[in-house]
Amino acid sequence: MNLRIGSGDTGHLLAGKNTKGYSALWQKFVADNPPYYNAKSSPIDALRIGAILEDRYYLSLPDGFYPQWKVTYAEMDVLGASLDFAKLDGGKVVDFEELKTISFNDFIDIIQPLANDADAVKVLKTKFTKYYNQVQQQLLCTDLESASLVFLPVYNYVDEDNYNRDIGQDEVVKFRIFRDVEVIDLIKERATPFQIVKDSICNSTP
Repeated sequence: MNLRIGSGDTGHLLAGKNTKGYSALWQKFVADNPPYYNAKSSPIDALRIGAILEDRYYLSLPDGFYPQWKVTYAEMDVLGASLDFAKLDGGKVVDFEELKTISFNDFIDIIQPLANDADAVKVLKTKFTKYYNQVQQQLLCTDLESASLVFLPVYNYVDEDNYNRDIGQDEVVKFRIFRDVEVIDLIKERATPFQIVKDSICNSTP
């Protein structure tokens, strides 16, 4: 069984309890063989190109960052997170970046105007709630006070072009996201039933 709620599931975890997303999360949680998705083989352009550009962006980061680093919340091991790029010091996560690829038009119209906006995080919390809440679960699991939510524009959806794209740090816009106690408390509250089920299953396994 999966018995884990990753940061990619935060949106469904915080959805209404009568939603399809919340029901799907329960099904995935107790599935004997939870589905595995290879984003680079996805027929959905946005998912496939996002995965390709994630690898390309990693090449632009300084030494000390590691891709797809997994962490677990110490107090509730049902909650976990995969960090796109974790910065390590002595084996401990001291910072991380969560990368989101976005269409060029949305990048120009929405993200760039926020780059120097003092209220940018408030806008992100409203317009990109799923991403904001995902970072909150990651902050919970890492016990960090803040991390970077990074937006990268997609110029086209041609695989070859993106596999060969050289990404500079000047192409992205980064926002520093700080711990939001209200959201984190809600994550822990919603995860409690899942933790109870996990503990029950694990304790009953011979």
